[in-house]
Formats: sequence, C-alpha cells, structure tokens
Amino acid sequence: MRLLLAIVLPFIVFFTIGRPIAGIICFVLQITIIGWLPAAIWAVYSLGQYKTDKKIEKALTGSRN
Repeated sequence: MRLLLAIVLPFIVFFTIGRPIAGIICFVLQITIIGWLPAAIWAVYSLGQYKTDKKIEKALTGSRN
C-alpha cells in the first residue's frame, strides 16, 4: 500500500515513515509537474531504505534475546 502511495502522493510516505521534514521538502518538489517524477523516485527509494532498516533492527533485537 505504501508503494502505491509513494508513486501517487510521494510526500505522504515520508510522514508515514516518520520523516516530516523530508515530507515537506518532497511536497515542494512534487507541486511542480517536472518534480513529480524525482519526488516519486525519492519516496520509493526512502521506503525501501525504511523497510531495510526495520529488518536490520528486528534481526539485531532478535539475536540479543
């Protein structure tokens, strides 16, 4: 669901992953027609990084127990 949101409304994804400043910057980029594509690519990339960070965090906390 977040991936679809990253393509349609890229700035919202940043708010859902806890990066509100990046969300505001992305919104400014997104309001231009030319900036929509870079904003969507940035959102998809950031979403991938967020998922990777969560997997690493889960693996590290699981190995400590």
